[in-house]
Amino acid sequence: MLVSERIGQLFVESDGGRDRLEYTEYGSGEQWVVLLHGLLMPRRMHQHLARAMAAQGLHVVTLDLLGHGRSDQPADPLVYSTTAFGEQVVALLDHLGAEQAVIGGPSLGANVALEVAVIAPERVRGLIVEMPVLNNALVAGIVAFFPIMLTARYLPFTANTLQRVARSVPRGLVPFWAGVALDTVDHRADSIAATLHGVIYGRLAPSSSQRRRITAPVFIVGHPTDPIHPFVDADMLAAELPHARFERASSILEWRFRPERLTVSAVDFARECWAVPAGAAETARVRARKR
Repeated sequence: MLVSERIGQLFVESDGGRDRLEYTEYGSGEQWVVLLHGLLMPRRMHQHLARAMAAQGLHVVTLDLLGHGRSDQPADPLVYSTTAFGEQVVALLDHLGAEQAVIGGPSLGANVALEVAVIAPERVRGLIVEMPVLNNALVAGIVAFFPIMLTARYLPFTANTLQRVARSVPRGLVPFWAGVALDTVDHRADSIAATLHGVIYGRLAPSSSQRRRITAPVFIVGHPTDPIHPFVDADMLAAELPHARFERASSILEWRFRPERLTVSAVDFARECWAVPAGAAETARVRARKR
């Protein structure tokens, strides 16, 4: 089934000034889904999932958060944090005229989705959380990304050379995920350093006490043998949330290269979130908060 696709933009204000964010809409209607990418990755990583969801009647938006993809990439680390990213998602909903959305993504996208559920719970219809980065991932995350931040900061020619090489390769000549990888390294060195600095030293995710107050339905996907996104973090999150559904992926690669099973589950979950009347969903949340 063919669905319409439209590229749009919005502008957000921060202490650093006025920044431009770019997004893609798939499909139409009032059953909104917002898909968020992983750290340094572009929104294009969700192209296949977005098309599959839109083909089932959902109105899907993929967003490049600040510092990613085709959105602006300021070199100020103070503008980057999961809280700031969450506020950008709320600004996107305001821009689209969407009162609520199912919000989700992997890794950074998962943490930002949780952040939106904390700072603006009334805007969240449901969450799709793949491999969240929580308590048990901190050390592995620092080990993985701290050297990249230092290299980008003090040896900027490395990242800038990668960017020039990436931009020289036509995306139509390489496989889809190779193109996503090229987009991931298509960043200036100062932007990479600032983004990683802000994420590593800023607020990484809502606290456990804040997560326990999330009453929206949540679809959680965890991966075994993934040190940066430990399975125990996903399992812990499922135990914290009152309305969680847990799915075990075979590996981090399943949703990338064998997506059918998890895509069907995610589509079904999003449609179920929208099948519950808004008033009934809010009543259930109020009751859960009173317990």
